[in-house]
Amino acid sequence: MDNVRRFFYGPSPEEQKRKCNALLRSNTRKLDRDLANLKALESKTKGYILAASKRAQKNPSQATQAQQETRLFARELVRVRKQSQRLATSKATLASVGMQVNEAFAVRKIEGSIKASTSVMKDVNSLVKLPELTGTMRELSQELMKAGIIEEMVSDTLDNQDILEDEDEAAETEVDKVLGEVLKDKVQTPQVPSVPMQAPTAAETEEEEMDSEEMLAQMRGRLEALKS
Repeated sequence: MDNVRRFFYGPSPEEQKRKCNALLRSNTRKLDRDLANLKALESKTKGYILAASKRAQKNPSQATQAQQETRLFARELVRVRKQSQRLATSKATLASVGMQVNEAFAVRKIEGSIKASTSVMKDVNSLVKLPELTGTMRELSQELMKAGIIEEMVSDTLDNQDILEDEDEAAETEVDKVLGEVLKDKVQTPQVPSVPMQAPTAAETEEEEMDSEEMLAQMRGRLEALKS
């Protein structure tokens, strides 16, 4: 009987509510996993910064290369933190959508009708543009349309210049701030050697650059994976 009713009249309001809440929980779990991964990546990046800075102290001949690496890793740390902040904001928005959706269904149960919410539509639209949630948020928007909570599909055009902007060129002031935070009381000011140090060979310099680039590539790969 339920199948016949569903065929002619569609899902009941209670079924629609359960489906919407299931999608909201799924998106919340996805954001929680991504935030946990970013936290681990932030910790690892701090370790890279400390290691490079300590190497500059122990090997004055490698100081220039090591200092360059600390700034490169600091830029990556800035990017990781900005991504974490973005996801935390999105999680708060998602929670707001959940409360508004449940409130709309509660009103429908009492009054027998439902009013479209521009507030929900705006929040859902912002979350659809988030690469981590694009697919499931589009599915949620379809369910909300069926329920009458939003009036139209959110745009498929990902006008997300701010979301996907490449932050490789992080502001130097942010990089300095990160280095000051991570290296505070961890290392001493580099001492100028009293005797000339032997310059590193071209092969050693090339090997150090390759190691640094490899670590950066791995970190960027992890960060991009969180966006896919």
